[in-house]
Amino acid sequence: MASRAPATTRATAALSSRARVRRASRSARASTTTFTTRAAIAEPEPVTEVNNSEIELFEGKKRLQTQTSVIGPDTTCIRSLDWDRDRFDIEFGLEKGTTYNSYVIEGAEKTALVDASHEKFRSLYIDTLKGVVDPSTIDYIVCSHTEPDHSGLIGDILELAPNATVLGSKVCLAFLENLVLKPFKSRAVKGGDVIDLGGGHELKYIMAPNLHWPDTMFTYDPASRLIYTCDAFGSHYCTEEMFDTDLQAVMPHYRFYYECLMKPNARSVLTALRKCKSEEADFVGVCNGHGPLLRFNVDELIGDYQRWSEDALEKAKANTVVFYTSDYGFSDRLSQSVARGLTKADVEVTMMDMNTADTQEIIEAVGHATGIVLLAPPTEGPAHDALAAIVGSCGKKQKILIGESYGGADEPVDTMAVKFASLGLAEVVPALRVKEDPSEATYQLFEESGTDLGQVLTKKATIKAMKSAMSNDVAKALGRVSGGLYVITAAQGTATSAMVASWVAQASFEPLGFTVAIAKDRAIESYMQVGDKFVLNCLPEAGWEPIVKHFLIRFPPGADRFEDVEWQPASCGAPILKDAAAYVQCKVVSRMEAADHWIVYSEAIDGKVFKDEKTATHHRKVASYY
Repeated sequence: MASRAPATTRATAALSSRARVRRASRSARASTTTFTTRAAIAEPEPVTEVNNSEIELFEGKKRLQTQTSVIGPDTTCIRSLDWDRDRFDIEFGLEKGTTYNSYVIEGAEKTALVDASHEKFRSLYIDTLKGVVDPSTIDYIVCSHTEPDHSGLIGDILELAPNATVLGSKVCLAFLENLVLKPFKSRAVKGGDVIDLGGGHELKYIMAPNLHWPDTMFTYDPASRLIYTCDAFGSHYCTEEMFDTDLQAVMPHYRFYYECLMKPNARSVLTALRKCKSEEADFVGVCNGHGPLLRFNVDELIGDYQRWSEDALEKAKANTVVFYTSDYGFSDRLSQSVARGLTKADVEVTMMDMNTADTQEIIEAVGHATGIVLLAPPTEGPAHDALAAIVGSCGKKQKILIGESYGGADEPVDTMAVKFASLGLAEVVPALRVKEDPSEATYQLFEESGTDLGQVLTKKATIKAMKSAMSNDVAKALGRVSGGLYVITAAQGTATSAMVASWVAQASFEPLGFTVAIAKDRAIESYMQVGDKFVLNCLPEAGWEPIVKHFLIRFPPGADRFEDVEWQPASCGAPILKDAAAYVQCKVVSRMEAADHWIVYSEAIDGKVFKDEKTATHHRKVASYY
């Protein structure tokens, strides 16, 4: 951390006072309070004062801040506000930063901390935690899942709370051992397990794997009727509003978060919701891991998850099973990138951890799948043992995609490819190899490969749907709407992308802005999130053919689309084509969903005319294809 402003002030003073009062009254409360029955449970306490720390600077420029408030009986929320984070992986551009939320529950007898923050908040978060509770009195640390933005400070907190027991799923605790790198007390919890904190706070556990991490679990507290859901029902939206008070402001971020993280696991979403119902988790507030907590629109927002997931499964034209190995190399993250690519092509995805899936589950999953994705397991252990069941369950009509996990001891992909080829399975793309720690280009490769597999699996259904979408007369009439010819280029770190576009139109004078329609399964769609910058290259009326021909090639996943093309980088890094008549550098302001396309509205922030020529025009015979 490059510089540090004064430590927490208002938050520490106000909350330490409240914390002392609660701790002082704990023994009295224990002597007069027995188990709080469900019939006696009231609505959550009104929200008390929200306290914000001073802002600190991370790496000299990124604003970090913490926020605290009592949100229910004996329950305090600590939010770490990461105001300027602009991206999660390759596909997830952040318009308004994000937050990492954690919670302190002080029962009559025991105290629990639910999740910890990102390691970049180390000093700021621990100072704030000390203002809420004496860390040495923490009895339990609940690890909802081990992704570093939720568990990054568990090791530091264990230094302050050496007697604390870490609660997590069996898979979670195995992950955590590799993160903390020193012995700690732990207890593996299962669905239905209860941890009694006293005073009615009986933490009940609901396993929710693949939302969106293999070790995810929910925690329900009947005393406050709050449910702790980690990544589920969150949003990457940093605001001082602790709750969903402004639904209109929250909704775009909530929906986009679902599309990127939860849609690839739609079936797991529905399973988790059914478990909550069967376990009688009668919650009135959702304590998520990112963004505003849900309190005022709980039924609507939970209902959206159910509706969107049911809709995704209903629209799916094919189904795949993605096999990965939890806690091995980069298998988890790479599998999520493939899954994201598959869902862009309207393919249902079932995520399956080879470390924990039993043989019968594997056989059933493979038997129902039209496509199989296999991230190489290690050469020893339960994941490798599962490989035999996968091979033995495959059929000749299935398509397969094989990739490395970069774990150091991967089963060789060539050996696996030969094995599956001998069974008659067709590889959609060559085996995916990882030669170094995954970069943006690596995640792009895996996502695009997933989309390619999805497009092959859904080709027949897609063509049939296109032909039946409209009458021939209407298709011909709409086809008379002409457009220009452009090449859109974009870059994110080590990854670049491009596409030919013709559905482009100016949309505003002040500021100067335009819209472009991008098919949901285009690779470049991941580079055009709100806040991202890209370049619109206008093609000249004379000589446009070679440029269009080059960019209309179906590039292999991860290929360099600019090989043999002359270009120079714009200030945002996106390529400006030498043969363009003009270029406009743009910033995405908003996106609107439109069936199979995104309508992206962007503001022009820079540009130049190279050739005094008209832009090439594009005419179609029918509107049912480009």
